[in-house]
Amino acid sequence: MRTISKEELKELYHKDFPLWAEINYELLKEKLYDLVDWENLLEEIEDMARSDLWACVSQLARILEHMYKWDNLRKYTKGGEELGGLSWIRSVEYARVEIRSLFRRHPSLSKKLPEYIELAWEDAVDRIILWLRDIKKEELIKDIPKDCPYTYEEAMTRDLRKEIKP
Repeated sequence: MRTISKEELKELYHKDFPLWAEINYELLKEKLYDLVDWENLLEEIEDMARSDLWACVSQLARILEHMYKWDNLRKYTKGGEELGGLSWIRSVEYARVEIRSLFRRHPSLSKKLPEYIELAWEDAVDRIILWLRDIKKEELIKDIPKDCPYTYEEAMTRDLRKEIKP
């Protein structure tokens, strides 16, 4: 392995990430701890630890968005009251599957995700607002609650299919 200064290694982080990672790996493997770019390495480890959590939060936001649309905005869909929002139900179900899949791989996330429901709601609200603007119903934006109208339990378990009118 060629010699590289700490400054060069730090620059490499921004210029050629795969090479930066490879060099740090080799340094760690050789136990040359004083040469490792610890600052950026720790940041990357922190990002890795959070990436699956952010994926769960994103899926939770999708659930909340589509539950809110189902509960409050079905009449504004092209399919009418009965069929409007069927794709939202499927979206909720798929998002739950994704979350459960992440929980199987990373069980600690199941304890963390409920703490992020308000953050997920904020993301859901942003998406709902975009949708309302797309369908030219901006006047309904004011009706969206600031605080999440759903519990975590409801978001993860409510069966919207039972609410479809025959």
